[in-house]
Parts: sequence; structure tokens; C-alpha cells
Amino acid sequence: MSHPVRNLRFGLFGAGPWAGQTHAPALHAHGGADLVGVWARRPEAAAALAGAHETTAYSGDKGIDELLAVCEAAAFALPPDVQAPLVIRAAAAGRHVLLDKPVATSVALARETAEAIERAGVASVVFCTLRFAPDTAAWIGEQVAAGGWFTAHARWLGALLGPDADTPDAPSPWRVEKGGLWDVGPHVLSVLIPLLGDVTEVSAVSGLGDTVHMALGHASGASSTATVGLSAPPEAAGASLELIGERGRAVLPRWNDPVIAYRAAVDELRVSIRSGVPHPCDARFGLRMTEILAEAESVLR
Repeated sequence: MSHPVRNLRFGLFGAGPWAGQTHAPALHAHGGADLVGVWARRPEAAAALAGAHETTAYSGDKGIDELLAVCEAAAFALPPDVQAPLVIRAAAAGRHVLLDKPVATSVALARETAEAIERAGVASVVFCTLRFAPDTAAWIGEQVAAGGWFTAHARWLGALLGPDADTPDAPSPWRVEKGGLWDVGPHVLSVLIPLLGDVTEVSAVSGLGDTVHMALGHASGASSTATVGLSAPPEAAGASLELIGERGRAVLPRWNDPVIAYRAAVDELRVSIRSGVPHPCDARFGLRMTEILAEAESVLR
């Protein structure tokens, strides 16, 4: 297994809008990381993103191995069920991994991914934005330390799939198929679980479009509700999370630019590599989120 020197050499897998807006800029400008290459299924997409960030483009199956050969860590900006097999391949090559959420939309594939990472002894971080954006990460830590929370109510509604959506890029096919439960559900779970404990019970009902309302029981005995979806009217879009407990109410603050959050995720992956201590938001946690979302999906069916 490779061990990082001062700068951790990253290969980026994926060249879509999210990679172009967040992953590549964050890696390219990070003082502790070197972006040594970009891989994509489409050679022209890899070339465009690599050119914009002064690095090398890779494509095709051979390109996967070529990029893994020159990097120490692999970052992923791919659809979840495309991501997971490549993460397994990267881990087998001894590369540390920075995953996007969800790890996979299949429990079996998410478990295989987590087990491959553990078997290889590499570090992993799943990029759940709220766990790494400075303001929200600090708030989560403060509320965990305070304790005494009775319940929580979360809402994350987007307009990406709505009839009046006005976005420059067409939504990813996987988001159209799986909806907000799988796209923004991980964001909500990434906050609720550290605050209230693991999820022990899941109920769910469908609303308009892809809207899903979840009611969750937690290991602490507290309960929470979460409304997620991507097909809301633009005027109804937005995200919020409120805790209610012994000290009254606490509201999740607004968060920063995702590039800043991604840089923090890179920092925390580096810390996990150096210390050998698994990150709280690692692939095993990613597996747990997939299990919960799959259970909610099963209830809806």
C-alpha cells in the first residue's frame, strides 16, 4: 500500500458537472493534494476537465489501471452503482478512497465495497457535505456534545426533477430513477445519526412526485422525521433541520461552498491515513446509510 508524502496524489474518477464544479477545483487548489489525472468513460469529457486543471486525461478500462498506478488516493464523482465497482478496484490496488454519496444503491454492493476497503487496509471517507462544511460540521459537534435531544425534523426538497426545473445540465439518469430518497436522503441521515444514534426503525410514505416522508426511530430512544425529494416547485425548494430537546430548539446553520467542504474532506482523509483511525463518515457508515434507505424504499413498495 502506498503511503502519502507531503502532498497526497489524487486521481479523479468522473468528469460530469459535479466533478467539474466541486471535486476537480477542490483537488487542484488544495495545498496538500496533487491532482495527477482525471478518468472518464468519455475521452472528450476527461480531456476537457483535465485540461482545465492542468493534469492528465485517462479513459477506457486500461486508463483506470493507468491512473491507479500513479495516484495514492482515488476520488469519485460517478453514479453510485458505477462508483462502487471502481472503488473496490482502487482498494484492491492499495489506494485510499474519497467516495461520493450514496456509496451504492444496493445493500449487497455497498457491503462488498466496505469489506473490500477494510480488507485492503486503506482509508475511506464518504463526502456528505454537511459533515465537512465548516459551519454545519461545527454545529453537529456542538449538538452531539450538548445531548438531550428529544426529536428532530428535517426537510430537503429540490426542484431538479420538477416540471419547472431550470438547470443548465440534465439530471443524471440515476437521480431520475432513484429520486431524492437516494440523492439527498444521505445528507439528512449523515446529520441525524450522529445526533440521535443509529436508526432502529424505519417508516415511509410517498408524496407528490418523488417526495418521501420518513419517520425514524433511533438508538437513543429519540425519533425523527425527514421529508426528501427532488420534484418540488422552485418556490418550495430548500433544506432545513431542527432539533428539539431539553435546551429548546437548535437549527442547522446554512453551509458553505461545497468546494470548501470537499477540501475539508480531503484534509480528514489525510488525517485518517496518517493515524490509521477510521473516519466516522467512512465506507462502513456509507453502507449503513444504504441499508436504511433500502429499507425505506422497501416499505414504499
